Amino acid sequence: MGKIKEGTPAPDFELPDQNGEPVRLSSFRGRTVVLYFYPKANTPGCTTQACGIRDHLPDFSDAGAVVLGVSPDPVKAVKKFADKQHLNFELLADEHHEVCEAFGVWVEKSMYGKTFWGAKRATFIIDAEGTVRRAFKANPETHDQDVLTALSELATAA
Repeated sequence: MGKIKEGTPAPDFELPDQNGEPVRLSSFRGRTVVLYFYPKANTPGCTTQACGIRDHLPDFSDAGAVVLGVSPDPVKAVKKFADKQHLNFELLADEHHEVCEAFGVWVEKSMYGKTFWGAKRATFIIDAEGTVRRAFKANPETHDQDVLTALSELATAA
């Protein structure tokens, strides 16, 4: 999937969360990280995706995973989204899309005859050592279950 391949180290980064506090990926070493990219806060698909995670967060915790959502929105928009949807996990603001670019999810898109750059929906499961174990395109409707299935398969294979 894009620049980042399964079995390679995930690029480290630091981004502000919905409260403006810095979050560094490497601070989660020792834990599995579900890092998912979504195009825009408070849009239908992104809301479906985030609420699926919210509703099943105990299952992610039971699988030993922490969830981080990343979008190119500014902190203010990410905060509004988190508050409005009562999200119980960290959302990160990649306003300058540097992390999106590093993970290969900053792409040219087309809608209604116009082309523009934006984040494509993608998910990366990163193991306790910082290695990408799974990378896949995310479907908002089934994202939470797809990730939980992947986490279960990875645990079984370990």
